[in-house]
Amino acid sequence: MRKEKILTIDDDPDILDVLELTLSEQYDIFQADNGKKGLQMLQQKNPDLIICDYMMPVMNGREFCKALKKDILLRHIPIIMLTGKGEVHDRIGGIESGADDYIVKPFDPNELLARIKMILKRTESSLDANPLSHLPGNTSIMEEFQRRIDAKELFAVGYADLDKFKVYNDIYGFEKGDEVIRELARILIKFVRETGGSNAFVGHIGGDDLIFIMDDKLINKACQKIVEDFDKKVPSFYSKEDYAAGHICGKDRQGNEQKFGLLAVSIGIVSNASLSITHVAQISEIGAELKKYAKSIEGSNFVRDKRQG
Repeated sequence: MRKEKILTIDDDPDILDVLELTLSEQYDIFQADNGKKGLQMLQQKNPDLIICDYMMPVMNGREFCKALKKDILLRHIPIIMLTGKGEVHDRIGGIESGADDYIVKPFDPNELLARIKMILKRTESSLDANPLSHLPGNTSIMEEFQRRIDAKELFAVGYADLDKFKVYNDIYGFEKGDEVIRELARILIKFVRETGGSNAFVGHIGGDDLIFIMDDKLINKACQKIVEDFDKKVPSFYSKEDYAAGHICGKDRQGNEQKFGLLAVSIGIVSNASLSITHVAQISEIGAELKKYAKSIEGSNFVRDKRQG
């Protein structure tokens, strides 16, 4: 069974030690001694909960909370703020900046554990989302498809998938692979919402498969921006040597050693502007075909379904 992960942030090493002793039996613990280091660690560890001191050098708890809540893929993570005894303004400041709860130092270990369990349970029940990106998952995606079909809306669906991702994961490891997926999610959120407005939808099917729904007339523009921005980010996913070489070496599905090109994003677009779509399965079937075709083309690209009917 997966242990839930907790990031503890405090400039007092004694407090960090107490937190680790209190929590390490039930949770995986990661630690940072200021808010800035905590933010850097978030990208790699993706914790389920954060315990953060209010008063710290470099970046205090209030500043940390505000920075976290600006990131759409991280702002769901609950925060328990540690405050000094009687420091009411710290508690108010922490809650105003986005903390979910606070606890006064010195704290009772059993009370802290009880509050952690309560918050994690509440967070889990409120999220109908993919655990990696925290974008809406399959149930929400299917409901959104059905809602638009029932409303007889004109819409287009983009199926986005990463090329060369399996071998990248094998060579660079799952944590780096997860970072790439989260970066793709950020790019989709930015350009789909920027181009498509409030009616646009972004979801995460699973693994490196994501989808977005928007106005048919706007989706080509969004796809072009997604492809261009992803390609700009590709160098940051590799070591300087691998990126300069333009490939990494790994094993194919038959176990043979070979060279693989760099990561790319492929998008297949399904639209009911020219093709009658009456049920959800149609979207998934056509999307899978188009995505397969897009992946057969080298480099990042997007393709549309040209069938009529």
